[in-house]
Formats: sequence, structure tokens, C-alpha cells
Amino acid sequence: MDGFLHATATFPAVLFSASLLVVVGFWLLVLLGAADPDSFDGDVDTDALSLGGVPVSVSASLLIALSWFFSVTGSLLLARTGWSDGVLHLLGAVLLFASLIGSWQLTRALVRPLAKLFPDEPGPSRQDFVGQTCTIRTGRVDADFGQAEVAARDGSTAVVQVRQNDQGPLALGSTGLLYAYDDVGEFFWVAPFDAALDPRG
Repeated sequence: MDGFLHATATFPAVLFSASLLVVVGFWLLVLLGAADPDSFDGDVDTDALSLGGVPVSVSASLLIALSWFFSVTGSLLLARTGWSDGVLHLLGAVLLFASLIGSWQLTRALVRPLAKLFPDEPGPSRQDFVGQTCTIRTGRVDADFGQAEVAARDGSTAVVQVRQNDQGPLALGSTGLLYAYDDVGEFFWVAPFDAALDPRG
């Protein structure tokens, strides 16, 4: 146990030990909902390192964790050789680069299957519904109350909150047009829709 702690606190593993603590802290914040796994996307070009296809936080976490593992394992093996401190320091520098290259190669291999879990296409946004027609699912719609069912472009449906001013009655089963979204109230403004006036018809 003492040998393990010594390996994590000495060069080269100590460089990755500090980074690993940051990684663990970041993922704890993600679990608590205080951080977003996509926080660093766009800040770093992982495609240049052949690590694209997954969020930067995922590829960086893998790279750091594997570098730490390789450097600690290498340090423990070197400590058993009994070589002089001068030789061990020289080999420590070699181990640093070997750990980085090895972890990069393994991370590159791991992100390929993981990329399937992170599709490039973003999910449907509420703004995508603006301009769409909907079917009213409540008995009335006014400035304080109302719900409607709207179909996304991928064929899925969602029940959304809708509101309207005095623009004509909207009752259960009638068709409305979602013409704006209120970010503060998290609802759509809806107006009566006449299919005969639809230019796409």
C-alpha cells in the first residue's frame, strides 16, 4: 500500500493524480446536476487528436484516467528493479511519454464504440415546434390555461402548454398554430388555424 501511495505522489504519476482529482470532482458535479457533460464542447478540437464523436469531457476523462493508470503501474514496476535514483528519474521521463501515447491510443480505440451513444443530430428543441400546427387537448385555451398535442419532425408527439389572447375560441380537438414560444412561462402562444388558409395545402 505504501508503494502505491508513493507511486501516485511521485513523478510522473503525480502529474496525472492531480488531473484525476479534477476529473472525479467534475463527474461528481455532473451527478449532482451542477455541471453539464457537454460543458467543454467547442472549446477543444478533439477531432484533431482522433478523439471526436464523444463529448470533450468523456474523451479527456478517459485520457487522464488511463494515463494515471499506466504511469502508476509503470512506477510500481520500476520501483521493484532496484535501480539507482538517477536511472529511475530518467526512466520516469520515458514513462511519462509512454503513458501519454499508450493512453491516447487506447482512448482512441474506446471512443469509437462510445460515439454511437452520442449522435451528432441534436434532439428536438421546443423552438422546432414554432410554426407547427397542434391539436388542442383541453376544453378551453386562454391566457392562463391550455394544453395541446404537437408532432415533431421525427414523428414523435408531445403535449405542450399553450396560451392565447382573445383570437377566437379554441376547444378540445380543434387545430391551432403555434406561432411563438415564451421562455419565461415555458408555453407556446397559439392561434386558431384554418386548414383552408394553409399555403402548403
